[in-house]
Order: sequence, then C-alpha cells, then structure tokens
Amino acid sequence: MPKTFTYQEDGLAYTVVVDLNADGEYQATITVDEGAMDLNAVYFGDSTDDGDSADLGGPLNMNGAGSLLDGETVDWDTAIELSRPGLGTQGEDKPTYLVEGESFVVDLDIDSLDDIDVFGIRATSTTTDSGSIKGVSEEEEPEEELEFNKVAFVGEVDPDTGEPEFAAFIEQEQLGEDSTGSFADYANYFETYSAGEAGVMVSDVETIAFLEVTPVLDEDGNQVLDDEGIPQEQITELFTITAPEDGWADAGEMIAAYDEAIEDGVLDDYEPEDGASLMAALALPPEPEDDGIADLSEYEEEDELEFA
Repeated sequence: MPKTFTYQEDGLAYTVVVDLNADGEYQATITVDEGAMDLNAVYFGDSTDDGDSADLGGPLNMNGAGSLLDGETVDWDTAIELSRPGLGTQGEDKPTYLVEGESFVVDLDIDSLDDIDVFGIRATSTTTDSGSIKGVSEEEEPEEELEFNKVAFVGEVDPDTGEPEFAAFIEQEQLGEDSTGSFADYANYFETYSAGEAGVMVSDVETIAFLEVTPVLDEDGNQVLDDEGIPQEQITELFTITAPEDGWADAGEMIAAYDEAIEDGVLDDYEPEDGASLMAALALPPEPEDDGIADLSEYEEEDELEFA
C-alpha cells in the first residue's frame, strides 16, 4: 500500500507517492498538479524525534517558519539534493523543473514505508507568490471504502410483468477472504464469474442495487427463526445506479458510475423506507407486516444468479 503526500498553496500543488517499483526498490514519484516548480531537494523522516535532523544547509535548508508542521519543527531523517536553485542556461528544460502534469522520480534508501511519515520538498522558481517553497506534508489518510454485504445486478425489467430478465445476488462471503466488501470487488466478481457462467454480459445489466442485509434479533440478542427454523433477515435497499442507454462495457465502467454516484451524495439523505421499488421488481419474498422482515433463504444457494 503506497503512501501519498499532498501539498497546495496559491499557484502550486503537487502529490508525492512513495512505493516499491518493479525491481522491489523504494521510490518517491513527485507530480505537479498545478503550477510549476524547480525541485531542488527532498526531505523525509518518521514521526520519531531523535534530536539530530538532516540539513543540506544554505539555500537548500528546511529550517525556519516555512518548514513547520502544525507549528512544530520537523526532525528530518534524510535529505537528498536534486539540483541547485536557479534555472540557469537550461531554463525550463532543466530536468528538475516540473510543470503541471510532469513527474520526477527519486530513489529512496529506506527499509520500509514506515520510515516515512513526513515528506518535505525544497523548491525554487515556483509559481507561488514568494517564488519558492519549503513544503511539508504528512501522509494523506486514504478514504475509507464503503462496505456492502450484498449487491444485486439486475437485467432489463419486462414492462408487462414487472419482472427482470435476470437478477444476480452476490454476497460478501462469495468474494473471498481478501475482499473488503467494496463495490469494486463485487463488480469484478460479477464480470469474472457470475455473468459468464450464466451466459450474460456486463452490458446486459440495467440496474445495480446495493442491499444491506441484517439479522433480526430478539430482545436477548438471538437471531429470530421462523416456524421452519429459517433465520429471519431484514433487507434494506440503500440505493441503485442505472446503466446508460448503451449499457456498461465492463466492470471498470460500472465502478466509475458507482464512484460518481457516491461523489454526488447518493447516500447523504438515505432513509431505509426509500428503498421499496426495486425490491418489488426483483420479486423478493413478501415482507411480513411486522418490521419488513423477509425470508432470504431462497437466495442462499451456491448459484446466486436467478432468472425470472
């Protein structure tokens, strides 16, 4: 899992990604997202202060008010000089001068990603008001992916019967031990396994429903069983996304549509009672009057893809 560091001020923004390369060596890839800068030096260190901070000195120093993190001085473990300040005769062709969209890779002599918690960049000829920066960044926390315990991939619904051509119900347990329950895992599983085995394609999916299945518990915390000993569960439709007119071409396009829906706030105003329409179209078992509890036992078969 790479570590990502970002920095931004008026006129300049960049991203640093620290990870292993194909040869198993650690590298930092520095990419300018906005503006431009002449990359002169990089500094990095862990969160431990041993009182002996690395310093290149002179115009490449990372000292003073401009290099503080949350108002505190950073204890740098390593500093690497990349170029001297000034574009010189090379001008903007100088290898360390980066404009928007350009990247520079720095080899790092570290044993683990744990060696880097803070990353600093000393740069001149920048598009900031001051013309230079002492950029200091902590690791950017990755966004936590939403977890789903059941997702339905649904074909075109017959307008006369209200029934879908097919409905593939995939549960988190099917995705494998390494799955986090992210939608990307569901989409790839559907494309790789469910669709092919049943003779349908990703492009045949018209709607994707994100379902939350929770056990119904009694007052003692035990799961409620019906008269036949079948565990009772409550199904809640969280939200749905609908395919474009020509359908989705592959799992990647489904994932992109999901990301767009989340970014647009599809779950911001979610209320459980909103999700009744598609559940009926999927011909789920009738819900009892008490609490919307449904028996999902018919969907526990190994083959999760069912055709109306």
